[in-house]
Amino acid sequence: MSAISFTVGPKNCSTAGADVSKMCAAHHAIDKHVKDGMILGIGSGSTIVYGVQRLAQRMKDENLSVVCVPTSYQARQLIIDYKLTLGNLDTNPKIDCTIDGADEIEVGTLTCIKGGGGCLTQEKIVASCSEKLIIVADGAKEVNRLGQKWKKGIPIEVIPMACKPIQQKIEEKYGGEAVLRMSADKAGPLVTDNGNFLLDWCFPETKYCWSSVHYYLKLIPGVVETGLFIDMTDECLVGDPQGNVRLLKKTEQTLEL
Repeated sequence: MSAISFTVGPKNCSTAGADVSKMCAAHHAIDKHVKDGMILGIGSGSTIVYGVQRLAQRMKDENLSVVCVPTSYQARQLIIDYKLTLGNLDTNPKIDCTIDGADEIEVGTLTCIKGGGGCLTQEKIVASCSEKLIIVADGAKEVNRLGQKWKKGIPIEVIPMACKPIQQKIEEKYGGEAVLRMSADKAGPLVTDNGNFLLDWCFPETKYCWSSVHYYLKLIPGVVETGLFIDMTDECLVGDPQGNVRLLKKTEQTLEL
């Protein structure tokens, strides 16, 4: 693999074959937040690929020293492929900043749905060890309330033996449908990097206190983690097809339990 070399901005965001919105947001995050000597959490998903490319270019051009802690096997492979310095939470339990994507971002609270790629638990662990969590995305991920655009449900990682009872408890408590995610590449359920299953809860259209929902779900025996990222995001950088990047900050308080 080779890094893309360009400066973020409308004049330079026309690299062939790239998703300009995602690329500009990811490059802007790397340019704004990455400094020499830092420990950096590397998120998962298509947007982060552009961030890793930009990071590799900056490290080459500026001789930066950055240790990268991955949030998934995919992120680990990106770090290795681009010959970046690979770290982990054993040697780097405190992270300066994590840059990651999201499936949906609620404007105001900056509550996110994550886990469409199946990496939510490790993503949340790394984010929880970070001084800052920066979310990068395109404008399609930006909503006024969760569920407006992301129709695949909230991912919930579960211990395989508890999958069916958890499914029933969620549906009895909140309605909707909790669907076992199947693998696209083989017969049977998708298995996470942690050896677990994923339920995607497609919830009814109603107003929720997402903190209450999250904590209820976490109390069900066998639930490992939810894809609700609440009060974790410091800022969101949202790119558009013209190469502009907007900054979203938290302006609304998350509902109390």
